[in-house]
Amino acid sequence: MRSLTPLKKQVVKLSAVAVVAASLAAQVIGALLPNVPLLITAAATGLAAEAVLHLWQKDVLYAVAKTHANVTVRQVLRDFLLVAGLLSMDLRPPEAVYLPLLFGLLLFYGLHFATQAASVLVRRSRTLPVLTRNIDTSGLRLSAAPPSLLLRNPGARLLLFGLPATAGLTAAAADAAPGLAAWGVSLSVGIAAVGLGELLVRLPRRKRPADTEAALEWFENWLAEYRPTVGMYFSGGSSSAYQANMWLEPLAALEGRPLIVLRERFMMQKIGATDIPIVCLPKVADLMRLEHSTLKVLIHPANSGKTSQILRIPTIKHAFVNHGESDKLSSCNPYAKAYDEVWVAGPAARERYALADVGIEDRDIVEIGRPQLDAIKPYSGPPTGEFTTVLYAPTWEGWDGNPGNTSVVLAGENIVRELLADPGVRLLYKPHPLTGSVDPRAGAADQRMREMIRAANQARRIAPAAPSAELELRSAELAALSTNSFRSGADAMERMILQTAPEPGRSAAVAEAEARWHEAYWASLPAGEHQIITDARPTLYACFDITDVLVSDVSSVVSDYLSSGKPYAVANTSGLDEAAFRAAFPTVRAAAILPPDGTGVAALLESVRHPEKDELAPARAELKAHLLGPSDPPSVVRFNAAAQALCAEADAHRARMAARNADAIPAQRTGEDAERAQRAVEAGHAAEEQQLETLAD
Repeated sequence: MRSLTPLKKQVVKLSAVAVVAASLAAQVIGALLPNVPLLITAAATGLAAEAVLHLWQKDVLYAVAKTHANVTVRQVLRDFLLVAGLLSMDLRPPEAVYLPLLFGLLLFYGLHFATQAASVLVRRSRTLPVLTRNIDTSGLRLSAAPPSLLLRNPGARLLLFGLPATAGLTAAAADAAPGLAAWGVSLSVGIAAVGLGELLVRLPRRKRPADTEAALEWFENWLAEYRPTVGMYFSGGSSSAYQANMWLEPLAALEGRPLIVLRERFMMQKIGATDIPIVCLPKVADLMRLEHSTLKVLIHPANSGKTSQILRIPTIKHAFVNHGESDKLSSCNPYAKAYDEVWVAGPAARERYALADVGIEDRDIVEIGRPQLDAIKPYSGPPTGEFTTVLYAPTWEGWDGNPGNTSVVLAGENIVRELLADPGVRLLYKPHPLTGSVDPRAGAADQRMREMIRAANQARRIAPAAPSAELELRSAELAALSTNSFRSGADAMERMILQTAPEPGRSAAVAEAEARWHEAYWASLPAGEHQIITDARPTLYACFDITDVLVSDVSSVVSDYLSSGKPYAVANTSGLDEAAFRAAFPTVRAAAILPPDGTGVAALLESVRHPEKDELAPARAELKAHLLGPSDPPSVVRFNAAAQALCAEADAHRARMAARNADAIPAQRTGEDAERAQRAVEAGHAAEEQQLETLAD
């Protein structure tokens, strides 16, 4: 299906629905005539079409279900039309033979609906108010999930459990042998009864996990024992997890006890390998329990609709770190006013906020560099091999419809065509995960570029790479270390059991395994083969390390790539002339500028292969310092210093609030209470002094 055009996909989907509808209509005719061959053929065709829909066309099933003609209705019609067909064959005596079959079918469907009700109760008992990773959950009485066929797939369960009954009725219609139908119906009833029993044994209180109240009490006890200090808050869609993942290593390197707070249940498995404890609190009321914890600071890689909910907690200080910095307006969002501080990479971002005039006070901006870039390999000279590796990493189209957001629509195909025309180029094409999500033209252009790259590989007649034993070994090594590999039927609760507190050093082992995997991956590729990179691995930063030159848009990719010091180019689809474009977007001041028609690619490649022709090298070094800040002290040190300073401010704020609350009710304060209030005031002054000393340092 992935290789089909959108029109052909729609044709396939409509055809599958038409086959199901036509088979039911044919069954009606076959039962009324009666016509045994037609009845049997229609029933078998309908079952086959249902299987195709459940395996490959689930979106069609959801659409059809909205018309109330769901799989249960269709299967009931299918079975009872078979019974009606048998009755119309005028076999004797019909009551004695077919009445038990009818009651048997009714019993089967009764068990099916009872199983569905039990599955709802079991799912509710297994839905906890808090989800965790890297935390010991032995106190919650968690258990493995029942088969997903019983728990979450009623349509597939009905088709599979009812298959013996339908097959028996069909066989009975073929040779007028009601015994086959009786065996089939009995077998379906037995399977349904076993499935129902598997769910019912999980419903007694002693078999259920901790209830909501007990789970929240456990969570508060864990918070009191772990005593988190600095954390990361993240909420977003399934394709936005990369925004949080880029901050995992810097967060783990901070002083204190880190914590990751999520809001969406599905996001638990989108977060990459880390030893940091992770909690997911979907409900606002449960999120508010963090107010009374030791958590002092939360960093925010992105804004979301749910961000305002965590900002209500007055005991926690909040810093916006963003998931990348660019010259786009989204990097100067007025929403940043909601945070206590805005942490940016370097002076360029401070200037950007000042020019944007969105209400961000300069005193609230803290320059920390980009700690996740410290591991990127620096420029080591021009390409020495047969091929020059070019990374084309355009951004997506954005929400505002500005043609300058992405080069994919206006320039992408021209750029790719020019790059592929050079026999000495190996192209790595890494589109943004959201490409095409707003503008269908971007999605269509993306697909055309992929076809161009595949055609170029075929034209080079590169032999397919043989399976790499080393890569398979490294993949197996990563899978063994990963905590995101589960059986297909595992639910959130079962994953919590498997993702308990990690062994010491697991995160470092995963990082080493990732490095070995990337080394094996690049070594496994045929020389000169162009690559379309859309999976989580290889990572963007790993692509940076083997790239000789980057082609991108005005985006955070450019800022991050500058840390390597390598040449880069930016596509100008803004409609501005080159001088105005450079003036409007500081990140392109040291870039080669490519117009929408793709001209300039040849000159770009020439400057990469012959550094003496690269006139932009000094500008790149200057711009790197302007965008990312100084290299000394390292970003990770500045990041930690900013976190500790904000923690001190949070401590001071808590002490002041405690003192004010104590002063608010002087008549009720005597003896020990007065001493406690005095200590709170003194602690507040001490915390303020410590904060001032930290800032001075």
